[in-house]
Amino acid sequence: MNFSDRLAEQIRKKNNPTVMGLDPKLEYIPSSIKDRHFSGNADPFKAAAGSILEFNRRLIDAVHDIIPAVKPQLAYYEMYGTEGLRAFCETVSYAKGKGMIVIADGKRNDIGSTAEAYAAAYLGDTFLN
Repeated sequence: MNFSDRLAEQIRKKNNPTVMGLDPKLEYIPSSIKDRHFSGNADPFKAAAGSILEFNRRLIDAVHDIIPAVKPQLAYYEMYGTEGLRAFCETVSYAKGKGMIVIADGKRNDIGSTAEAYAAAYLGDTFLN
């Protein structure tokens, strides 16, 4: 079955055309999650990725039975280097394991906030380094 058919099937099955964006900005993640990952962790990129992954898993757990698809925005993962990409891959795998369709949002030359995240990933510093 092709992608379009699988997406249409999930929309019909869940009677919901919603796609949930996963654009993880650390300032939006609850302190209780961040504190657990940053406390005692010498690698801030690993701590950021762990925070993002835990938050994403909680979101997916809360919505997988009512929302057919998620759309992680790659820029917000890439800005944390290889650890961020690991969090992206694990998020994709987790969502698929819950039966969700995954649409990776990897376009370039996007809106301001996303362009800033790409710039931080490839041209400059994040607040972690």
